[in-house]
Amino acid sequence: MTSPATLTATAPTRPARAPGSVLALIVLGAGCLLPFAGASPLLLSLLVQAIIGAMLATGVGFLVRQNGMVSFGHALFFGLGGYVLGVPMAHGLLPPEVAVLLALVVPALLAFLLGLVITRIPGVAFSMLSLACAQTFYEVVLKVRTLANGDDGMSVTFPARLFGLDVGLLQDPRSMYLICWVLLAAVLVGLRLFTRSPYGLLTLAIRSNEERARFIGYETVVPRAAVYALSAGVAGLAGVLATFYNGFISPDMMHWTLSGSALVMAVIGGTRAVWGPALGAVVFFFKEIVGDATEHWPAVIGITLIVVTLCAPAGLSGLLARLFARRAA
Repeated sequence: MTSPATLTATAPTRPARAPGSVLALIVLGAGCLLPFAGASPLLLSLLVQAIIGAMLATGVGFLVRQNGMVSFGHALFFGLGGYVLGVPMAHGLLPPEVAVLLALVVPALLAFLLGLVITRIPGVAFSMLSLACAQTFYEVVLKVRTLANGDDGMSVTFPARLFGLDVGLLQDPRSMYLICWVLLAAVLVGLRLFTRSPYGLLTLAIRSNEERARFIGYETVVPRAAVYALSAGVAGLAGVLATFYNGFISPDMMHWTLSGSALVMAVIGGTRAVWGPALGAVVFFFKEIVGDATEHWPAVIGITLIVVTLCAPAGLSGLLARLFARRAA
């Protein structure tokens, strides 16, 4: 009879995951070197917008991955981050540093409070409730002109320095690209660590079988709300970066079409990997190039979405993962 020790000794060793980490470091380093490789300010400006969109899509995809819930209202938190930052600065209501901190905290706090209610409802009903909440806030900022000039939007003037840093760095394409790129990498690493933590594994267990998790004694509503808040916090960070870079806020930041675009990015990139939605945002970024060639770029995005959905249900990230697994095998 073969002993367990013998089986352990003779079992084939699993391939190390070091190549994936090396590849991630190469991508991060290559992205950081792009501004120094002669990229034009226009390209860098477009890439800044793409990275901000990738951050929003990452929040949407993370919610799908951990909670199994599809949100049509994450533009609410994206726009809320911008408005909580821009309105106090425009009217001098708060010190600038306090406004920045509130802009990062308020979207996540609001999402947690909403999540305690709406995450109890699964499926399409949750999606419709998230859309309804987002459109409610959209109508508020659209109709109340004293808040931020209604549908015309409002320019935001920032002080020369915030937290001892030159604000001009946040409005220059080269430096802002580097800031957004590093922050996106930090967000992806943080979310990846969360998914591997005991609490992250609990949320996956609740997503797989909430009734069983509740049966063995775990609270399920608070973890779902916490994941919803974390994904909203990522979207709020993207809204803060967009407001800093553009120096402008408008109700379009909360419109449902922005939520739809973020969801398309997440589907194209895939939600099984934390970095999948960011990859989808890179693909979605090519609409800027296609838009110069034809006015029918939405059809190109739609065809891409259909092809990816039919041929790679796990998204482009799942396709890449299978390719790397075959090469490793």
